[in-house]
Amino acid sequence: MHRNFFLPKSGANLRAHFVQRSLRFTFRSSSFVSRVLLLIAAIIWGLAFVAQRQGMEFVQPFTFNAVRFALGSVSLLPFVFLNRHAPRATNRRTLWLASLACGTVLFIAGSLQQIGIVYTTAGKAGFITGLYVILVPILGLLLRQRTGAWTWLGALAGVVGLYLLSVTDAHTIEYGDFLVLVGAFFWAIHVHLIARFAAPLGALRLALIQFIVCAVWSFLAALAFETMRVQDILDAAIPILYTGILSVGVAYTFQVLGQRETPPAQAAIILSLETVFAALGGWLILNETLPLRGVIGCALMFSGMIVSQLDSRWSGDRNQ
Repeated sequence: MHRNFFLPKSGANLRAHFVQRSLRFTFRSSSFVSRVLLLIAAIIWGLAFVAQRQGMEFVQPFTFNAVRFALGSVSLLPFVFLNRHAPRATNRRTLWLASLACGTVLFIAGSLQQIGIVYTTAGKAGFITGLYVILVPILGLLLRQRTGAWTWLGALAGVVGLYLLSVTDAHTIEYGDFLVLVGAFFWAIHVHLIARFAAPLGALRLALIQFIVCAVWSFLAALAFETMRVQDILDAAIPILYTGILSVGVAYTFQVLGQRETPPAQAAIILSLETVFAALGGWLILNETLPLRGVIGCALMFSGMIVSQLDSRWSGDRNQ
């Protein structure tokens, strides 16, 4: 049987052939790793809903966020030190302004969510926060970004899944729900800011400075509106340690690193899976049960994540 094989005509062509294949494999691997990092971040954030609810039994929202973001900043310092020889941003002014913007938006979104959790249920908070999945591509349109049909379909599946998983028969918008809803808008803005600045300015430095900015804003708000007591913070040590080291220091950093190779709308779909893991965490840790409706919601959300990847996959195939 005769077979046709492509054989480069010269050593230079052979090297170019293998370099091209190697670069293509590296790009695909880096894109896959980025999505895995975002998925791990979603798992950590999902379980953090349990910790955030427990933490509110001991401290107030601004105090909780101030300590956990400060702790998250400290936990990130070793990674920044190990990465100190990495190329630095050519424009330091841009780095500080971008970090200030990201940190301020992070403070607003985190504060609205944390305060809202006090006045609403974890299920409602999870669903309403997850609305940033659909807000990300909408904001992308305002920024003249193209969003494929599969991403929109994935976003729709994600929103429907979140609805089935988190919303009960009472469709009311109360004070806490409204705060979390406004927070969802700022989470969507934060996704776009990270996508814009992470790669050119350095992911780790951007993450560190934005955490510091968020911690400073939270401390100022706590001093202005709350009473900070050391004993209360010690009583909330376990939730604060989890949300500070894992939810802030690890998960937010994974978000920054993961979004370098993942389009914002697709990143939002993956990160929205935090609600699925919040439900699983409630079942495993708090002995909460998951009804059939919730299981269907989880399935729809995972389907949304898969469907949303079709745009990038087909786009990558066309570019090969």
